[in-house]
Amino acid sequence: MPVPLLDVNAQNHPLEAEFTAAFHRVFKTGHFIMGQEVTAFESEIARLVGARHALGISSGTDAILLALMALGIGPGDEVLCPAFTFFATAGCIARSGATPVFVDVCPVCFNLDTNDARKKVTARTKAIVPVHLFGQSADLDAIQNLASEHGLRVIEDAAQALGATYRGRSVGTVGDFGCYSFFPSKNLGGLGDGGLLVTEDDALADKARSLRNHGMNPKYYHADIGGNFRLDALQAAFLRVKIPHYGHYTAMRQANAVYYTETLLRETGIAEAEPEHCKCAKGQDDHLATEGVKVVLPVSYPHNGHIWNQYTLRVRGAGQRDALRTHLASLEIGCEIYYPLTMDQQACFTHLPESSRQGCEVAHRLAQEVLSIPVYPELQPEQREEVVAAIVSFVNP
Repeated sequence: MPVPLLDVNAQNHPLEAEFTAAFHRVFKTGHFIMGQEVTAFESEIARLVGARHALGISSGTDAILLALMALGIGPGDEVLCPAFTFFATAGCIARSGATPVFVDVCPVCFNLDTNDARKKVTARTKAIVPVHLFGQSADLDAIQNLASEHGLRVIEDAAQALGATYRGRSVGTVGDFGCYSFFPSKNLGGLGDGGLLVTEDDALADKARSLRNHGMNPKYYHADIGGNFRLDALQAAFLRVKIPHYGHYTAMRQANAVYYTETLLRETGIAEAEPEHCKCAKGQDDHLATEGVKVVLPVSYPHNGHIWNQYTLRVRGAGQRDALRTHLASLEIGCEIYYPLTMDQQACFTHLPESSRQGCEVAHRLAQEVLSIPVYPELQPEQREEVVAAIVSFVNP
């Protein structure tokens, strides 16, 4: 049977009556930008992630940009960010006027390699933006230690990781700011664009609130130049409908990930990445080659609460990832490459100095190997079986 990569209707349609009631509630107030609906949403989502301050934002991208603005990051500054991430991470740094400096990543968890980051700190480095890619936390202890050593600000890009944890603490609440996205494909997806900015710092929260609304405080008085980063009341109301279901959504994604891992590991030529190689990536591929591994499964570290925004395979061998993608497509099974180019390979960044783009070999390799398969909560058992059978038939024809 056809298996889509994601089916937003399977999640949203059962809540149609609640969405309709939320629409009418907002419609009757005539208050469509910010207001009580957004305030209530901010309180509820702050409790979910354990944040002191939560600000509803127009998108996850705008949340990152707003965090940079609130921290005074701009022209002449450098900001460390992973080379393997969605474009918004690096794009916002460039939009702030600062220079993104691309850092290599770990082949096991796909997140920022702090050893490489340390090599790229200069006198101009002002911040670091770890990305909790695919729903698993980066190594926040190492990142915070590096930041403390060099006086760097930390902006957590948790766009794919709402509710994920690092040693029991919600990602996004460890650094100076945490940024989340409610794009429809996210684990808590809205019915349009939306984002969130969190912080534990009272002064930074006040600054961000002002900048969110054109730097205005009080009304029509502007001490700073901000932007229009406000969240629509309708989107806040729709997200409030889904918040009570979020624990169930997460549990189902985790169950699907466990099923994939346990079932696929029974097959020859498929193995998990080994966590002991995370700190020293150089041994990983040698080990896999010795074992004859064709497909590498993702790993959830014991100290992390992984929410599985994506279940991402590594398909080893020249051209094999694309071959598997074609194979799955022929069986009407959805899959996607996140991401086919690293940030240092993007045309818009080729003008950056070589020092900002060098040494990202692991990221380049991942861009040639990664393929994400369906893991959404509403995936049916027979659909999971179809996905597994298709992968097995490719690896062991």
